[in-house]
Amino acid sequence: MDGILLLDDGSVFPGKGFGHRGTSLGEAVFTTAMVGYQEVLTDPSYAGQIVTMTFPHMGNYGVNPEDVESRAPALAGFVVHDLSPAPSSWRAHGSLQDYLRLHGVVGLSGVDTRSLARHCRSRGTPRALISNDGTPLNVLKTLLASFPGIDGEDLTARVTARACHPFTGGFEGPEGFVASVTPARVPGRSFRVVALDFGLKENILKNLTARNCQVTVVPAYTPLEEILALNPEGVFLSNGPGNPEMAAAALPAVRGLAERLPTFGICFGHQLLALAFGGKTYKLPFGHRGANHPVKNLATGRVEITSHNHGYSVDGDRLPPGFTATHTDLNDGTLEGMRHESLPVFSVQYHPESSPGPHDSLYLFDEFIEMMEGVYGGK
Repeated sequence: MDGILLLDDGSVFPGKGFGHRGTSLGEAVFTTAMVGYQEVLTDPSYAGQIVTMTFPHMGNYGVNPEDVESRAPALAGFVVHDLSPAPSSWRAHGSLQDYLRLHGVVGLSGVDTRSLARHCRSRGTPRALISNDGTPLNVLKTLLASFPGIDGEDLTARVTARACHPFTGGFEGPEGFVASVTPARVPGRSFRVVALDFGLKENILKNLTARNCQVTVVPAYTPLEEILALNPEGVFLSNGPGNPEMAAAALPAVRGLAERLPTFGICFGHQLLALAFGGKTYKLPFGHRGANHPVKNLATGRVEITSHNHGYSVDGDRLPPGFTATHTDLNDGTLEGMRHESLPVFSVQYHPESSPGPHDSLYLFDEFIEMMEGVYGGK
């Protein structure tokens, strides 16, 4: 063992270093997803966090260019129990070890991840430090003691787009894969959608372009007037990292857009929508991160198996005026979706594009299209 994960309560979890050699500070979180480690690594929502995969075996299918969700990883560190020494997949273009080294992500394997997850569940989300470069323990403790954590940082500024740009990508891969993700219904006309980038995942944009949308990505803090000048017919509010209150500078534009245009928000975008209309958010004890969370659609009674990645939640007891709850989490009763009573505006806390169901929640993208058709017509 040549590395450690150090928590702010003094707990030490030893491991073997891999990936980039160094020391990194962040917030220790865990995800229960059994697969999808490359999507986890490249999801900007994990910015500033040291992510533990609770499923024991990681790296077995390598990495490939089709499964990335953003330009590069933004997380602070990566912890696994058992690192596969060699990938075995016809899709692999490289190993997990090399991918972390390439992108400067500090990794740790051989960790008792079950014990670590239980620790975080019982004591909350800790400030943490991951190190695999031989730095003495006393130095690491001093570094961690001076680390304020990420709750007070605007992490959106780290990961948002630097300039406005069109998104023209789509689903790529084997013929059967492409057929499985192609929507059953594509609108007869193309709608212009502006996506506010708080740390968005490309798979969301691919679901929009697959439905014939012309998507323009804009930086998180683009003024309302500049966005309206693009003449959008719909607005998408993306996922993103950290405390939504730290992105308060975006709230005037979020509200201004939602009062004028059909609007769909996911995860961080859902939280910002609530804040923009006077709702409240709060930090969860250890967050929701995984690919098997049951969510109930309150209108239909149907249960969806969903993917989650968030540390904050909208307060379902203090919904913003004019909004009603549409979805709830069956594990802990937290709010998972809301809709405005008179405006064409809705949002969900979970990730329908991740498709763990696998297609349980893709109807939400179709509902967004239908809202735009209702306002602008389908032809």
